[in-house]
Amino acid sequence: MFQVKLFLSMMVVILSAPSAFAAARVWELDKAHSNFYFRVDHIYSKVQGHFNDYTGEVAFDPQNLAESRFRFEIKTASVDTDLEKRDRHLQSSDFFDSGKSPLMTFTSTRIIDAGNGRYEVEGIFKVRGEEYELTLPLVLAGIKDHPAVKDKEVIGFNGQLTIDRLAYKIGSGKFYEMGLVGKDVEILVTLEALSDKRK
Repeated sequence: MFQVKLFLSMMVVILSAPSAFAAARVWELDKAHSNFYFRVDHIYSKVQGHFNDYTGEVAFDPQNLAESRFRFEIKTASVDTDLEKRDRHLQSSDFFDSGKSPLMTFTSTRIIDAGNGRYEVEGIFKVRGEEYELTLPLVLAGIKDHPAVKDKEVIGFNGQLTIDRLAYKIGSGKFYEMGLVGKDVEILVTLEALSDKRK
Protein backbone atom coordinates (compact mmCIF):
# COMPACT_ATOMS: atom_id res chain seq x y z
CA MET A 1 0.00 0.00 0.00
CA PHE A 2 2.82 2.34 0.87
CA GLN A 3 4.41 1.74 -2.54
CA VAL A 4 1.13 2.55 -4.29
CA LYS A 5 0.77 5.81 -2.35
CA LEU A 6 4.39 6.72 -3.08
CA PHE A 7 3.89 6.06 -6.78
CA LEU A 8 0.70 8.17 -6.89
CA SER A 9 2.43 11.02 -5.02
CA MET A 10 5.31 11.00 -7.47
CA MET A 11 2.92 11.06 -10.42
CA VAL A 12 1.09 14.07 -8.96
CA VAL A 13 4.38 15.96 -8.55
CA ILE A 14 5.53 15.11 -12.07
CA LEU A 15 2.25 16.02 -13.73
CA SER A 16 1.75 19.25 -11.76
CA ALA A 17 5.29 20.57 -12.27
CA PRO A 18 6.25 22.42 -15.46
CA SER A 19 7.77 19.87 -17.81
CA ALA A 20 11.49 20.27 -18.32
CA PHE A 21 11.04 18.41 -21.57
CA ALA A 22 8.30 20.59 -23.06
CA ALA A 23 9.14 21.77 -26.54
CA ALA A 24 10.56 25.26 -26.78
CA ARG A 25 8.58 27.87 -28.69
CA VAL A 26 9.06 27.64 -32.45
CA TRP A 27 9.80 30.81 -34.43
CA GLU A 28 9.66 31.26 -38.21
CA LEU A 29 12.69 33.05 -39.56
CA ASP A 30 11.92 36.37 -41.29
CA LYS A 31 14.37 36.12 -44.17
CA ALA A 32 13.65 39.66 -45.35
CA HIS A 33 15.18 40.94 -42.11
CA SER A 34 17.81 38.32 -41.31
CA ASN A 35 21.15 37.35 -42.80
CA PHE A 36 24.72 36.18 -42.34
CA TYR A 37 27.15 38.96 -43.21
CA PHE A 38 30.93 38.79 -43.37
CA ARG A 39 33.90 41.11 -43.82
CA VAL A 40 37.47 40.21 -44.72
CA ASP A 41 40.63 42.13 -45.60
CA HIS A 42 41.77 42.52 -49.20
CA ILE A 43 45.27 44.05 -49.03
CA TYR A 44 44.19 47.35 -47.40
CA SER A 45 40.45 47.41 -47.95
CA LYS A 46 37.55 45.59 -46.29
CA VAL A 47 35.39 43.44 -48.57
CA GLN A 48 31.87 42.77 -47.32
CA GLY A 49 29.36 40.15 -48.36
CA HIS A 50 26.40 38.03 -47.38
CA PHE A 51 24.48 34.95 -48.54
CA ASN A 52 21.29 35.11 -50.58
CA ASP A 53 20.05 31.55 -50.10
CA TYR A 54 19.71 29.95 -46.67
CA THR A 55 17.20 28.36 -44.34
CA GLY A 56 16.92 28.46 -40.59
CA GLU A 57 15.12 26.75 -37.74
CA VAL A 58 14.68 28.58 -34.45
CA ALA A 59 13.08 27.15 -31.32
CA PHE A 60 13.77 29.39 -28.36
CA ASP A 61 12.40 29.96 -24.89
CA PRO A 62 14.66 31.73 -22.36
CA GLN A 63 12.96 29.67 -19.64
CA ASN A 64 13.60 26.39 -21.46
CA LEU A 65 17.08 26.48 -22.94
CA ALA A 66 17.39 22.70 -22.70
CA GLU A 67 14.83 22.31 -25.50
CA SER A 68 15.79 25.46 -27.44
CA ARG A 69 17.77 25.08 -30.64
CA PHE A 70 19.14 26.84 -33.70
CA ARG A 71 19.91 25.30 -37.06
CA PHE A 72 21.05 27.12 -40.19
CA GLU A 73 21.77 25.84 -43.69
CA ILE A 74 23.54 28.21 -46.11
CA LYS A 75 24.08 27.59 -49.81
CA THR A 76 27.68 28.58 -50.48
CA ALA A 77 26.99 29.34 -54.14
CA SER A 78 24.72 32.18 -53.00
CA VAL A 79 27.66 34.21 -51.70
CA ASP A 80 27.24 37.84 -52.76
CA THR A 81 29.92 40.53 -52.52
CA ASP A 82 28.37 42.75 -55.21
CA LEU A 83 30.97 41.66 -57.79
CA GLU A 84 30.22 38.61 -59.93
CA LYS A 85 33.84 37.79 -60.75
CA ARG A 86 34.80 37.80 -57.07
CA ASP A 87 31.74 35.73 -56.16
CA ARG A 88 32.72 33.08 -58.72
CA HIS A 89 36.19 32.97 -57.19
CA LEU A 90 34.73 32.51 -53.71
CA GLN A 91 32.60 29.65 -55.03
CA SER A 92 35.68 27.94 -56.48
CA SER A 93 37.94 25.36 -54.83
CA ASP A 94 40.17 28.25 -53.67
CA PHE A 95 37.54 29.01 -51.03
CA PHE A 96 34.08 27.42 -50.53
CA ASP A 97 34.32 24.80 -53.32
CA SER A 98 30.57 25.13 -53.89
CA GLY A 99 30.50 22.42 -56.56
CA LYS A 100 31.61 19.72 -54.09
CA SER A 101 30.39 21.39 -50.88
CA PRO A 102 27.19 23.25 -51.66
CA LEU A 103 26.15 23.74 -48.04
CA MET A 104 27.45 25.21 -44.80
CA THR A 105 25.47 24.23 -41.73
CA PHE A 106 25.37 25.13 -38.06
CA THR A 107 23.42 22.97 -35.61
CA SER A 108 23.28 23.91 -31.95
CA THR A 109 24.03 21.31 -29.29
CA ARG A 110 23.71 23.45 -26.15
CA ILE A 111 22.65 27.00 -25.29
CA ILE A 112 24.17 28.71 -22.25
CA ASP A 113 22.70 31.79 -20.58
CA ALA A 114 25.65 34.19 -20.21
CA GLY A 115 23.56 36.88 -18.52
CA ASN A 116 22.13 40.25 -19.60
CA GLY A 117 20.40 38.77 -22.63
CA ARG A 118 23.58 37.15 -23.94
CA TYR A 119 23.64 33.49 -24.96
CA GLU A 120 26.49 31.20 -25.93
CA VAL A 121 25.14 28.85 -28.59
CA GLU A 122 27.45 25.86 -28.80
CA GLY A 123 27.13 23.73 -31.88
CA ILE A 124 28.59 21.94 -34.87
CA PHE A 125 29.67 23.98 -37.88
CA LYS A 126 30.04 21.98 -41.08
CA VAL A 127 31.89 23.45 -44.05
CA ARG A 128 33.63 21.82 -47.00
CA GLY A 129 32.52 18.42 -45.75
CA GLU A 130 34.14 18.64 -42.32
CA GLU A 131 32.63 19.31 -38.91
CA TYR A 132 33.98 21.65 -36.24
CA GLU A 133 32.85 22.74 -32.81
CA LEU A 134 31.85 26.40 -32.84
CA THR A 135 30.27 28.75 -30.31
CA LEU A 136 27.97 31.39 -31.74
CA PRO A 137 27.43 34.31 -29.33
CA LEU A 138 23.94 35.76 -29.65
CA VAL A 139 22.32 38.70 -27.91
CA LEU A 140 18.56 38.56 -27.46
CA ALA A 141 17.40 41.96 -28.72
CA GLY A 142 13.87 41.41 -27.47
CA ILE A 143 10.46 39.81 -27.89
CA LYS A 144 7.37 41.92 -28.57
CA ASP A 145 4.18 42.23 -30.58
CA HIS A 146 5.04 42.66 -34.25
CA PRO A 147 4.26 46.27 -35.21
CA ALA A 148 3.18 45.33 -38.76
CA VAL A 149 1.89 41.73 -38.59
CA LYS A 150 -1.36 41.10 -36.74
CA ASP A 151 -1.44 38.41 -34.05
CA LYS A 152 2.29 37.76 -34.32
CA GLU A 153 5.18 38.31 -31.95
CA VAL A 154 8.71 38.96 -33.16
CA ILE A 155 12.00 37.93 -31.61
CA GLY A 156 15.41 39.33 -32.53
CA PHE A 157 18.99 38.19 -32.10
CA ASN A 158 22.33 39.72 -33.09
CA GLY A 159 25.73 38.12 -32.85
CA GLN A 160 29.30 38.90 -33.87
CA LEU A 161 32.37 36.73 -33.98
CA THR A 162 35.66 36.47 -35.83
CA ILE A 163 36.92 33.18 -37.22
CA ASP A 164 40.18 32.13 -38.82
CA ARG A 165 38.96 30.80 -42.18
CA LEU A 166 42.13 28.76 -42.62
CA ALA A 167 41.32 26.82 -39.44
CA TYR A 168 38.17 25.70 -41.23
CA LYS A 169 40.01 25.00 -44.50
CA ILE A 170 38.22 27.77 -46.37
CA GLY A 171 41.23 28.30 -48.58
CA SER A 172 44.72 26.86 -48.58
CA GLY A 173 46.43 29.99 -47.27
CA LYS A 174 47.96 30.84 -50.64
CA PHE A 175 46.22 34.18 -50.97
CA TYR A 176 46.91 35.02 -47.32
CA GLU A 177 50.63 34.37 -47.79
CA MET A 178 50.55 36.61 -50.87
CA GLY A 179 49.14 39.42 -48.71
CA LEU A 180 46.03 39.48 -50.85
CA VAL A 181 43.16 38.04 -48.76
CA GLY A 182 43.07 38.03 -44.97
CA LYS A 183 42.50 34.90 -42.91
CA ASP A 184 40.37 36.47 -40.18
CA VAL A 185 36.73 36.86 -41.16
CA GLU A 186 34.39 39.08 -39.16
CA ILE A 187 30.87 37.65 -39.08
CA LEU A 188 27.61 39.36 -38.20
CA VAL A 189 24.53 37.21 -37.64
CA THR A 190 21.30 39.19 -37.42
CA LEU A 191 17.96 37.45 -37.04
CA GLU A 192 14.28 38.27 -36.77
CA ALA A 193 11.70 35.51 -36.39
CA LEU A 194 7.94 35.41 -35.92
CA SER A 195 5.57 33.27 -33.88
CA ASP A 196 1.83 33.29 -33.23
CA LYS A 197 0.96 35.63 -30.40
CA ARG A 198 0.37 33.82 -27.15
CA LYS A 199 -3.11 34.22 -25.75
